[in-house]
Amino acid sequence: MAYELLKAAHLVAVISWMAGLLYLPRLYVYHADTKVGSEQSETFKIMERRLLRGIMNPAMILVWVFGLALAWQGAWWHAGWWQVKFSLVVGLTAVHHLYGRWRKDFAADRNTRPARYYRWWNEVPTLLMIAIVFLAVLRPF
Repeated sequence: MAYELLKAAHLVAVISWMAGLLYLPRLYVYHADTKVGSEQSETFKIMERRLLRGIMNPAMILVWVFGLALAWQGAWWHAGWWQVKFSLVVGLTAVHHLYGRWRKDFAADRNTRPARYYRWWNEVPTLLMIAIVFLAVLRPF
């Protein structure tokens, strides 16, 4: 029963984290097209900060806590599929931190990138998520 509870908690955290990872760069797309100092720009700053700090950061921490607990329960440390999945989650975490750095740029009105740049980055978490899910479900090696 403990394993199933851990897995359920992990999945809830993953869904929350992924929602943020997919929504934050979309906010950046719209924010990049607004005038610096405008009311709309200031609203985006608030939305981005609350999403990152209030949802994404706690969800990411819970993903790591529950995921590592599951790996320990399943004794997967040496399984090839788990090592690749772990590496991809490290990559997803790096993307999360990159998004956090960009949020600071927007907050300080220092963004120099066009909306199209963030549109491309909006796809990166999706690709990583697809690979992670297939590895976790299929355990191919």
